[in-house]
Amino acid sequence: MSLTLIGAVTIFALTYIAIISERVHRTVAALVGATLLILLGILEQEHAIEGIDFNTLGLLIGMMVVVNIAKGSGMFQYVAFWAARVTKGKPVPLFLFLGVIVALFSAFLDNVTTVLLMVPVMFVLANNLKISVKPLLIGAILLSNIGGTATLIGDPPNILVGSASGLTFNDFLIHLAPISIVVSAVTLGLLFLIYRKKLITTPEAQANILKFDPKHAITDKRLLIKSLIVLGVILAGFITHNMTGLEGATIAMGGAALLLLMTMNHPEEYLEKVEWGTIFFFIGLFIVVAGLEEVGVIHMAAESLLRLTEGNPVMMGMLIVWGSAIFSAIIDNIPFVATMIPLIQDIGAISGIALAPLWWALLVGADLGGNATLVGASANVVVSGMAEKEDQKISFVEYLKIALPLTFVGVAIGSVYLYLRYFMFM
Repeated sequence: MSLTLIGAVTIFALTYIAIISERVHRTVAALVGATLLILLGILEQEHAIEGIDFNTLGLLIGMMVVVNIAKGSGMFQYVAFWAARVTKGKPVPLFLFLGVIVALFSAFLDNVTTVLLMVPVMFVLANNLKISVKPLLIGAILLSNIGGTATLIGDPPNILVGSASGLTFNDFLIHLAPISIVVSAVTLGLLFLIYRKKLITTPEAQANILKFDPKHAITDKRLLIKSLIVLGVILAGFITHNMTGLEGATIAMGGAALLLLMTMNHPEEYLEKVEWGTIFFFIGLFIVVAGLEEVGVIHMAAESLLRLTEGNPVMMGMLIVWGSAIFSAIIDNIPFVATMIPLIQDIGAISGIALAPLWWALLVGADLGGNATLVGASANVVVSGMAEKEDQKISFVEYLKIALPLTFVGVAIGSVYLYLRYFMFM
Protein backbone atom coordinates (compact mmCIF):
# COMPACT_ATOMS: atom_id res chain seq x y z
CA MET A 1 0.00 0.00 0.00
CA SER A 2 1.34 3.44 -0.94
CA LEU A 3 1.68 6.28 1.56
CA THR A 4 -0.89 8.36 -0.34
CA LEU A 5 -3.42 5.53 -0.15
CA ILE A 6 -2.82 5.08 3.59
CA GLY A 7 -3.04 8.84 4.08
CA ALA A 8 -6.32 9.18 2.20
CA VAL A 9 -7.91 6.27 4.09
CA THR A 10 -6.66 7.59 7.44
CA ILE A 11 -8.00 11.11 6.83
CA PHE A 12 -11.34 9.72 5.64
CA ALA A 13 -11.59 7.48 8.73
CA LEU A 14 -10.68 10.29 11.14
CA THR A 15 -13.13 12.66 9.44
CA TYR A 16 -15.90 10.12 9.69
CA ILE A 17 -15.09 9.37 13.35
CA ALA A 18 -15.20 13.10 14.11
CA ILE A 19 -18.60 13.38 12.41
CA ILE A 20 -19.98 10.41 14.34
CA SER A 21 -18.57 11.54 17.69
CA GLU A 22 -20.08 15.02 17.21
CA ARG A 23 -17.30 16.53 19.33
CA VAL A 24 -16.40 18.58 16.27
CA HIS A 25 -19.10 20.14 14.10
CA ARG A 26 -19.55 18.00 11.00
CA THR A 27 -18.92 20.94 8.66
CA VAL A 28 -15.63 21.73 10.41
CA ALA A 29 -14.62 18.05 10.38
CA ALA A 30 -15.31 17.71 6.66
CA LEU A 31 -13.48 20.94 5.76
CA VAL A 32 -10.46 20.04 7.90
CA GLY A 33 -10.27 16.61 6.28
CA ALA A 34 -10.52 18.17 2.81
CA THR A 35 -7.80 20.71 3.63
CA LEU A 36 -5.43 18.03 4.98
CA LEU A 37 -5.74 16.01 1.78
CA ILE A 38 -4.59 19.02 -0.23
CA LEU A 39 -1.87 20.19 2.20
CA LEU A 40 -0.35 16.71 2.37
CA GLY A 41 -0.23 16.47 -1.42
CA ILE A 42 -2.61 13.49 -1.58
CA LEU A 43 -5.03 15.49 -3.71
CA GLU A 44 -4.21 18.48 -5.88
CA GLN A 45 -6.49 21.49 -5.49
CA GLU A 46 -7.60 21.23 -9.10
CA HIS A 47 -8.69 17.61 -8.59
CA ALA A 48 -10.35 18.55 -5.30
CA ILE A 49 -12.48 21.13 -7.07
CA GLU A 50 -13.31 18.60 -9.79
CA GLY A 51 -14.53 16.23 -7.07
CA ILE A 52 -17.18 18.70 -5.87
CA ASP A 53 -20.60 17.95 -7.35
CA PHE A 54 -21.70 21.48 -8.22
CA ASN A 55 -24.91 20.17 -9.74
CA THR A 56 -26.00 18.93 -6.31
CA LEU A 57 -24.87 22.15 -4.60
CA GLY A 58 -26.63 24.33 -7.18
CA LEU A 59 -29.81 22.29 -6.81
CA LEU A 60 -29.70 22.69 -3.03
CA ILE A 61 -28.96 26.42 -3.03
CA GLY A 62 -31.54 27.20 -5.71
CA MET A 63 -34.31 25.30 -3.95
CA MET A 64 -33.39 26.78 -0.57
CA VAL A 65 -33.80 30.28 -2.00
CA VAL A 66 -37.15 29.38 -3.61
CA VAL A 67 -38.45 27.83 -0.39
CA ASN A 68 -37.30 30.78 1.73
CA ILE A 69 -39.17 33.21 -0.54
CA ALA A 70 -42.27 31.01 -0.72
CA LYS A 71 -42.45 30.85 3.09
CA GLY A 72 -43.61 34.47 3.12
CA SER A 73 -46.88 33.51 1.40
CA GLY A 74 -47.99 31.25 4.24
CA MET A 75 -48.23 28.20 1.97
CA PHE A 76 -46.46 25.94 4.44
CA GLN A 77 -48.76 26.92 7.27
CA TYR A 78 -51.69 26.22 4.91
CA VAL A 79 -50.41 22.68 4.21
CA ALA A 80 -49.81 22.16 7.94
CA PHE A 81 -53.31 23.14 9.02
CA TRP A 82 -54.93 21.36 6.08
CA ALA A 83 -53.12 18.13 7.04
CA ALA A 84 -54.15 18.63 10.66
CA ARG A 85 -57.78 19.14 9.66
CA VAL A 86 -57.85 16.06 7.41
CA THR A 87 -56.50 13.91 10.26
CA LYS A 88 -58.60 15.72 12.91
CA GLY A 89 -55.45 16.74 14.75
CA LYS A 90 -54.62 13.19 15.81
CA PRO A 91 -50.80 12.84 15.91
CA VAL A 92 -50.52 9.23 14.68
CA PRO A 93 -52.79 9.59 11.60
CA LEU A 94 -51.10 12.94 10.92
CA PHE A 95 -47.66 11.30 11.10
CA LEU A 96 -48.71 8.61 8.62
CA PHE A 97 -50.42 11.13 6.32
CA LEU A 98 -47.31 13.33 6.22
CA GLY A 99 -45.23 10.26 5.39
CA VAL A 100 -47.39 9.51 2.36
CA ILE A 101 -47.16 13.15 1.22
CA VAL A 102 -43.36 13.15 1.55
CA ALA A 103 -42.98 9.91 -0.41
CA LEU A 104 -45.30 11.13 -3.18
CA PHE A 105 -43.75 14.60 -3.45
CA SER A 106 -40.23 13.11 -3.49
CA ALA A 107 -41.05 11.06 -6.56
CA PHE A 108 -42.11 14.08 -8.61
CA LEU A 109 -40.18 16.98 -7.11
CA ASP A 110 -36.99 15.21 -5.90
CA ASN A 111 -36.22 14.29 -2.31
CA VAL A 112 -34.17 17.37 -1.40
CA THR A 113 -36.83 19.81 -2.63
CA THR A 114 -39.49 17.83 -0.78
CA VAL A 115 -37.78 17.98 2.60
CA LEU A 116 -37.08 21.68 2.12
CA LEU A 117 -40.81 22.18 1.57
CA MET A 118 -42.11 19.81 4.25
CA VAL A 119 -39.76 20.26 7.21
CA PRO A 120 -41.06 23.78 8.02
CA VAL A 121 -44.59 22.30 7.95
CA MET A 122 -43.56 19.64 10.45
CA PHE A 123 -42.16 22.19 12.86
CA VAL A 124 -45.42 24.18 12.72
CA LEU A 125 -47.49 21.06 13.42
CA ALA A 126 -45.27 19.71 16.17
CA ASN A 127 -45.13 23.07 17.94
CA ASN A 128 -48.91 23.49 17.86
CA LEU A 129 -49.63 19.90 18.93
CA LYS A 130 -46.85 20.03 21.54
CA ILE A 131 -45.25 16.79 20.37
CA SER A 132 -41.63 15.95 19.53
CA VAL A 133 -40.76 16.89 15.97
CA LYS A 134 -37.99 14.28 15.68
CA PRO A 135 -40.23 11.34 14.67
CA LEU A 136 -41.63 13.53 11.88
CA LEU A 137 -38.14 14.55 10.74
CA ILE A 138 -36.72 11.02 10.79
CA GLY A 139 -39.78 9.78 8.93
CA ALA A 140 -39.30 12.55 6.37
CA ILE A 141 -35.69 11.51 5.72
CA LEU A 142 -36.53 7.84 5.27
CA LEU A 143 -39.62 8.35 3.11
CA SER A 144 -38.09 11.08 0.96
CA ASN A 145 -35.30 8.71 -0.11
CA ILE A 146 -37.65 5.77 -0.59
CA GLY A 147 -40.17 7.88 -2.54
CA GLY A 148 -37.37 9.43 -4.57
CA THR A 149 -36.37 5.96 -5.76
CA ALA A 150 -39.49 5.78 -7.93
CA THR A 151 -38.61 8.22 -10.72
CA LEU A 152 -35.78 9.60 -12.81
CA ILE A 153 -35.83 12.94 -10.97
CA GLY A 154 -36.57 11.64 -7.46
CA ASP A 155 -32.98 11.21 -6.27
CA PRO A 156 -29.64 12.57 -7.62
CA PRO A 157 -28.21 9.03 -8.23
CA ASN A 158 -31.22 8.33 -10.48
CA ILE A 159 -30.39 11.39 -12.55
CA LEU A 160 -26.76 10.24 -12.87
CA VAL A 161 -27.76 6.76 -14.04
CA GLY A 162 -30.49 8.10 -16.33
CA SER A 163 -27.98 10.38 -18.05
CA ALA A 164 -25.42 7.60 -18.48
CA SER A 165 -27.78 4.80 -19.51
CA GLY A 166 -30.41 6.57 -21.62
CA LEU A 167 -33.21 5.15 -19.45
CA THR A 168 -36.31 7.36 -19.60
CA PHE A 169 -38.66 8.81 -16.99
CA ASN A 170 -41.20 6.10 -17.85
CA ASP A 171 -38.56 3.35 -17.51
CA PHE A 172 -37.91 4.42 -13.95
CA LEU A 173 -41.61 4.65 -13.19
CA ILE A 174 -42.30 1.15 -14.51
CA HIS A 175 -39.34 -0.61 -12.92
CA LEU A 176 -38.68 1.25 -9.65
CA ALA A 177 -42.06 2.71 -8.62
CA PRO A 178 -43.44 -0.70 -7.51
CA ILE A 179 -40.61 -1.35 -5.05
CA SER A 180 -40.76 2.25 -3.88
CA ILE A 181 -44.46 1.86 -3.02
CA VAL A 182 -43.97 -1.43 -1.18
CA VAL A 183 -40.98 -0.27 0.87
CA SER A 184 -42.73 3.03 1.69
CA ALA A 185 -45.73 1.13 3.06
CA VAL A 186 -43.58 -1.26 5.12
CA THR A 187 -41.42 1.58 6.47
CA LEU A 188 -44.48 3.60 7.47
CA GLY A 189 -45.86 0.57 9.26
CA LEU A 190 -42.63 0.01 11.18
CA LEU A 191 -42.34 3.70 12.06
CA PHE A 192 -45.88 3.52 13.41
CA LEU A 193 -44.86 0.64 15.71
CA ILE A 194 -41.78 2.55 16.88
CA TYR A 195 -43.35 5.95 17.51
CA ARG A 196 -47.04 5.32 18.24
CA LYS A 197 -46.58 5.75 22.01
CA LYS A 198 -44.56 8.95 21.59
CA LEU A 199 -47.04 10.69 19.32
CA ILE A 200 -49.46 11.71 22.03
CA THR A 201 -50.93 15.17 22.50
CA THR A 202 -53.45 16.78 24.82
CA PRO A 203 -57.13 17.22 23.91
CA GLU A 204 -56.60 20.98 24.34
CA ALA A 205 -53.75 21.14 21.82
CA GLN A 206 -55.69 18.95 19.41
CA ALA A 207 -58.75 21.19 19.71
CA ASN A 208 -56.69 24.36 19.34
CA ILE A 209 -55.04 23.30 16.09
CA LEU A 210 -58.43 22.43 14.60
CA LYS A 211 -59.57 25.99 15.22
CA PHE A 212 -57.15 27.25 12.59
CA ASP A 213 -58.71 27.77 9.18
CA PRO A 214 -56.15 26.78 6.51
CA LYS A 215 -57.35 29.67 4.30
CA HIS A 216 -56.37 32.19 6.98
CA ALA A 217 -52.78 30.92 6.85
CA ILE A 218 -52.28 32.53 3.43
CA THR A 219 -50.85 35.98 4.16
CA ASP A 220 -49.83 37.00 0.63
CA LYS A 221 -51.94 35.61 -2.22
CA ARG A 222 -49.85 37.28 -4.95
CA LEU A 223 -46.66 35.75 -3.57
CA LEU A 224 -48.43 32.39 -3.28
CA ILE A 225 -49.44 32.48 -6.94
CA LYS A 226 -45.95 33.52 -8.03
CA SER A 227 -44.35 30.81 -5.87
CA LEU A 228 -46.67 28.11 -7.23
CA ILE A 229 -45.93 29.22 -10.81
CA VAL A 230 -42.18 28.99 -10.23
CA LEU A 231 -42.47 25.63 -8.45
CA GLY A 232 -44.52 24.40 -11.42
CA VAL A 233 -41.85 25.61 -13.85
CA ILE A 234 -39.15 23.88 -11.78
CA LEU A 235 -41.15 20.63 -11.70
CA ALA A 236 -41.67 20.82 -15.48
CA GLY A 237 -37.94 21.37 -15.86
CA PHE A 238 -37.16 18.26 -13.83
CA ILE A 239 -39.66 16.13 -15.75
CA THR A 240 -38.38 17.30 -19.15
CA HIS A 241 -34.73 16.97 -18.14
CA ASN A 242 -34.03 14.28 -20.76
CA MET A 243 -35.49 16.38 -23.56
CA THR A 244 -33.94 19.73 -22.62
CA GLY A 245 -30.60 18.48 -21.30
CA LEU A 246 -30.81 21.00 -18.45
CA GLU A 247 -29.22 19.86 -15.20
CA GLY A 248 -30.95 20.09 -11.82
CA ALA A 249 -28.73 22.96 -10.70
CA THR A 250 -29.62 25.05 -13.75
CA ILE A 251 -33.33 24.41 -13.25
CA ALA A 252 -33.27 25.20 -9.51
CA MET A 253 -31.02 28.27 -9.80
CA GLY A 254 -33.07 29.48 -12.75
CA GLY A 255 -36.23 29.08 -10.66
CA ALA A 256 -34.65 31.03 -7.80
CA ALA A 257 -33.62 33.83 -10.17
CA LEU A 258 -37.10 33.90 -11.73
CA LEU A 259 -38.86 34.14 -8.36
CA LEU A 260 -36.49 36.88 -7.20
CA LEU A 261 -37.25 38.78 -10.41
CA MET A 262 -41.01 38.29 -10.09
CA THR A 263 -41.06 39.48 -6.49
CA MET A 264 -38.39 42.18 -6.95
CA ASN A 265 -36.95 41.16 -3.57
CA HIS A 266 -33.40 41.90 -2.51
CA PRO A 267 -31.45 38.61 -2.64
CA GLU A 268 -29.39 39.26 0.51
CA GLU A 269 -32.28 38.48 2.84
CA TYR A 270 -32.86 35.06 1.27
CA LEU A 271 -29.22 34.18 0.67
CA GLU A 272 -28.59 34.67 4.39
CA LYS A 273 -31.19 31.99 5.11
CA VAL A 274 -29.50 29.37 2.91
CA GLU A 275 -28.16 26.47 5.00
CA TRP A 276 -24.55 27.39 4.30
CA GLY A 277 -23.28 24.99 6.97
CA THR A 278 -24.89 22.14 5.05
CA ILE A 279 -23.51 23.40 1.74
CA PHE A 280 -19.94 23.58 3.05
CA PHE A 281 -20.32 20.19 4.71
CA PHE A 282 -21.10 18.76 1.28
CA ILE A 283 -18.10 20.55 -0.22
CA GLY A 284 -15.78 19.05 2.39
CA LEU A 285 -17.35 15.60 2.09
CA PHE A 286 -17.09 15.59 -1.71
CA ILE A 287 -13.39 16.46 -1.47
CA VAL A 288 -12.68 13.80 1.17
CA VAL A 289 -14.39 11.17 -1.01
CA ALA A 290 -12.48 12.53 -4.05
CA GLY A 291 -9.31 11.72 -2.11
CA LEU A 292 -10.40 8.08 -1.87
CA GLU A 293 -11.19 8.09 -5.59
CA GLU A 294 -7.84 9.71 -6.40
CA VAL A 295 -5.84 6.89 -4.75
CA GLY A 296 -8.15 4.23 -6.20
CA VAL A 297 -9.81 2.98 -3.00
CA ILE A 298 -13.40 3.20 -4.24
CA HIS A 299 -12.43 1.73 -7.61
CA MET A 300 -10.62 -1.18 -5.97
CA ALA A 301 -13.53 -1.84 -3.63
CA ALA A 302 -16.02 -1.79 -6.51
CA GLU A 303 -13.83 -4.05 -8.66
CA SER A 304 -13.41 -6.53 -5.82
CA LEU A 305 -17.15 -6.55 -5.33
CA LEU A 306 -17.73 -7.36 -8.99
CA ARG A 307 -14.87 -9.89 -9.22
CA LEU A 308 -16.50 -12.00 -6.53
CA THR A 309 -19.44 -12.70 -8.83
CA GLU A 310 -17.36 -14.65 -11.38
CA GLY A 311 -19.76 -13.60 -14.11
CA ASN A 312 -22.87 -15.01 -12.40
CA PRO A 313 -25.66 -12.48 -13.09
CA VAL A 314 -27.68 -13.41 -9.99
CA MET A 315 -24.72 -13.13 -7.64
CA MET A 316 -23.61 -9.98 -9.45
CA GLY A 317 -27.03 -8.36 -9.00
CA MET A 318 -27.28 -9.24 -5.31
CA LEU A 319 -23.72 -8.08 -4.57
CA ILE A 320 -24.37 -4.80 -6.37
CA VAL A 321 -27.55 -4.24 -4.31
CA TRP A 322 -25.97 -4.92 -0.93
CA GLY A 323 -22.57 -3.46 -1.78
CA SER A 324 -24.24 -0.27 -2.99
CA ALA A 325 -26.33 -0.10 0.17
CA ILE A 326 -23.30 -0.50 2.44
CA PHE A 327 -21.04 1.94 0.61
CA SER A 328 -23.82 4.50 0.12
CA ALA A 329 -24.49 4.54 3.85
CA ILE A 330 -20.82 5.34 4.49
CA ILE A 331 -19.70 7.72 1.75
CA ASP A 332 -22.92 9.29 0.35
CA ASN A 333 -24.70 7.63 -2.53
CA ILE A 334 -23.93 10.31 -5.14
CA PRO A 335 -20.14 9.80 -5.46
CA PHE A 336 -20.50 6.04 -5.09
CA VAL A 337 -23.01 5.78 -7.94
CA ALA A 338 -20.84 8.07 -10.07
CA THR A 339 -17.94 5.64 -9.54
CA MET A 340 -20.02 2.53 -10.25
CA ILE A 341 -21.50 3.77 -13.55
CA PRO A 342 -18.38 3.18 -15.71
CA LEU A 343 -17.75 -0.17 -14.02
CA ILE A 344 -21.23 -1.44 -14.83
CA GLN A 345 -20.84 -0.19 -18.40
CA ASP A 346 -17.59 -2.18 -18.64
CA ILE A 347 -19.34 -5.31 -17.36
CA GLY A 348 -21.87 -5.03 -20.18
CA ALA A 349 -19.16 -4.51 -22.79
CA ILE A 350 -17.07 -7.48 -21.61
CA SER A 351 -19.70 -10.04 -20.58
CA GLY A 352 -22.69 -9.13 -22.73
CA ILE A 353 -24.98 -9.24 -19.68
CA ALA A 354 -28.11 -7.08 -19.98
CA LEU A 355 -27.38 -3.85 -18.14
CA ALA A 356 -30.91 -2.70 -17.20
CA PRO A 357 -31.26 -5.13 -14.24
CA LEU A 358 -27.83 -4.04 -12.98
CA TRP A 359 -28.84 -0.37 -13.15
CA TRP A 360 -31.95 -1.13 -11.10
CA ALA A 361 -29.87 -3.13 -8.61
CA LEU A 362 -27.43 -0.23 -8.24
CA LEU A 363 -30.19 2.29 -7.64
CA VAL A 364 -32.23 0.16 -5.24
CA GLY A 365 -29.11 -0.39 -3.16
CA ALA A 366 -27.85 3.19 -3.32
CA ASP A 367 -31.19 4.99 -2.87
CA LEU A 368 -32.44 2.78 -0.03
CA GLY A 369 -29.01 2.25 1.51
CA GLY A 370 -28.51 6.01 1.72
CA ASN A 371 -31.14 5.99 4.47
CA ALA A 372 -28.89 4.16 6.93
CA THR A 373 -26.86 7.14 8.20
CA LEU A 374 -27.14 10.91 8.41
CA VAL A 375 -24.49 11.31 5.70
CA GLY A 376 -25.83 8.64 3.33
CA ALA A 377 -27.87 10.98 1.10
CA SER A 378 -28.40 14.67 0.41
CA ALA A 379 -31.85 14.80 2.02
CA ASN A 380 -30.47 13.36 5.27
CA VAL A 381 -27.88 16.10 5.60
CA VAL A 382 -30.35 18.84 4.71
CA VAL A 383 -32.95 17.74 7.28
CA SER A 384 -30.38 17.33 10.06
CA GLY A 385 -29.04 20.80 9.27
CA MET A 386 -32.50 22.35 9.43
CA ALA A 387 -33.22 20.50 12.68
CA GLU A 388 -30.01 21.74 14.27
CA LYS A 389 -30.85 25.30 13.26
CA GLU A 390 -34.15 24.95 15.18
CA ASP A 391 -32.39 23.51 18.28
CA GLN A 392 -33.74 20.03 17.54
CA LYS A 393 -30.44 18.36 16.73
CA ILE A 394 -30.64 14.73 15.61
CA SER A 395 -27.47 12.95 16.70
CA PHE A 396 -25.71 10.49 14.40
CA VAL A 397 -26.26 7.56 16.76
CA GLU A 398 -29.86 8.55 17.57
CA TYR A 399 -30.70 8.45 13.88
CA LEU A 400 -28.69 5.27 13.26
CA LYS A 401 -30.66 3.29 15.87
CA ILE A 402 -33.90 3.90 13.98
CA ALA A 403 -32.71 4.06 10.39
CA LEU A 404 -30.27 1.13 10.18
CA PRO A 405 -32.77 -1.69 10.88
CA LEU A 406 -35.43 -0.08 8.69
CA THR A 407 -32.88 0.30 5.89
CA PHE A 408 -31.93 -3.36 6.21
CA VAL A 409 -35.59 -4.37 5.87
CA GLY A 410 -36.04 -2.08 2.85
CA VAL A 411 -32.95 -3.38 1.04
CA ALA A 412 -33.98 -6.98 1.79
CA ILE A 413 -37.40 -6.36 0.22
CA GLY A 414 -35.68 -4.70 -2.73
CA SER A 415 -33.41 -7.73 -3.18
CA VAL A 416 -36.38 -10.11 -3.29
CA TYR A 417 -38.15 -7.86 -5.80
CA LEU A 418 -35.07 -7.67 -8.06
CA TYR A 419 -34.48 -11.41 -7.89
CA LEU A 420 -38.07 -12.33 -8.73
CA ARG A 421 -38.47 -9.76 -11.50
CA TYR A 422 -35.04 -9.79 -13.20
CA PHE A 423 -32.50 -12.34 -12.00
CA MET A 424 -34.44 -15.55 -11.31
CA PHE A 425 -34.45 -16.63 -14.96
CA MET A 426 -31.09 -15.20 -16.04
